[in-house]
Amino acid sequence: MQFAEVNGVTLHYQTIGAAKDKPLVVFINSLGTDFRIWRDVIVEMAGNAAMLAYDKRGHGLSSTGTAPYTMSDHVGDLIGLLEYLSVDNVVLCGVSVGGMIAQGVCARRPDLVSALVLCDTGHRIGTAELWNDRIDRIASGGISVMSEPILERWFTADFRNSRAAELEGYRNMLIRQPVEGYTGTCAAIRDADFTQDAANIAVPALCVVGDQDGSTPPALVEELAGLIPGARFEVIEGAGHLPSIEQPGRLSALIKGFLTANAVAARGEGSLLH
Repeated sequence: MQFAEVNGVTLHYQTIGAAKDKPLVVFINSLGTDFRIWRDVIVEMAGNAAMLAYDKRGHGLSSTGTAPYTMSDHVGDLIGLLEYLSVDNVVLCGVSVGGMIAQGVCARRPDLVSALVLCDTGHRIGTAELWNDRIDRIASGGISVMSEPILERWFTADFRNSRAAELEGYRNMLIRQPVEGYTGTCAAIRDADFTQDAANIAVPALCVVGDQDGSTPPALVEELAGLIPGARFEVIEGAGHLPSIEQPGRLSALIKGFLTANAVAARGEGSLLH
């Protein structure tokens, strides 16, 4: 396991190497998960890119820090991690809030970013009323009180009905996240709006969504793609909010094709990335 002290919090991360002429893809996880949601995509991508996955603050093995958070906190953490690893020219691949973090890094430090893969995300997600209600319910009753509706938005009915063991495992992942980390990130999403920033994105962008996403539906992701100059929009059939779990082969193929089509350059090579 690999850990870094960044902005007063300890971040858990993992690096996977590749040839020096390959790009570096950074995977950013969603609310209520850790970086294990990218496992099957990482396996599919092996050899095609170097990869970095990490747990954002308040999730997985990373420390919680002081909640609630702002999106700027999450953005600053990823920038700090990239600087710690001495890498730039990276491809940011984020799902849900991870996609918002990717947009934020691109807005603040465009020099670090060579391309964006924005999965099941938006320039703005939900309403203040929605997020405040979720924060209040989880603060008083724990994440488990919301686990059923969350899992229904994460996964298709087919997944929930036919892959019971996996569903239970992802339920465990969800409910075992720190409550402060979960609700703190809810507050960050509530207050984030990248509508104006999206129009200024000047790197290649791929916007992807599961056709049955109940959290950030296809219309929202298509709207985001429409705001980003030249962005490509793709729908993955048979997937909910987390295509990296339900359709990793399809998502990986889209990412590899996108990197090739845009001739994404190799990453900056740091001494801590092998």
